[in-house]
Amino acid sequence: MLKHNSYFEGAVQSLGYTLDGRRQTVGVMLPQAFHFSTAAAERMTVIAGTLRAKLPGGDWISFPAGSSFEIPANSEFDVEALEGPSAYLCEFLD
Repeated sequence: MLKHNSYFEGAVQSLGYTLDGRRQTVGVMLPQAFHFSTAAAERMTVIAGTLRAKLPGGDWISFPAGSSFEIPANSEFDVEALEGPSAYLCEFLD
């Protein structure tokens, strides 16, 4: 079953699903900055475009299509889509 999620007045939209017992979402972000919090550990893989992320305790780092980053459980992070909409895959690791 698919679940549609919309955040930040529609600037981030995703479809959630379960694959092999793990929750995942695939989505698109418009070019602006967003602040997220997460209860579960996540791996975000950039599918298209470039995401810039500021992970807990770190500096801003750019992630082009094909690269990924992980966010620990019970934390907050910032992410920004650069140069147009960017697509991502989010895998929940817990």
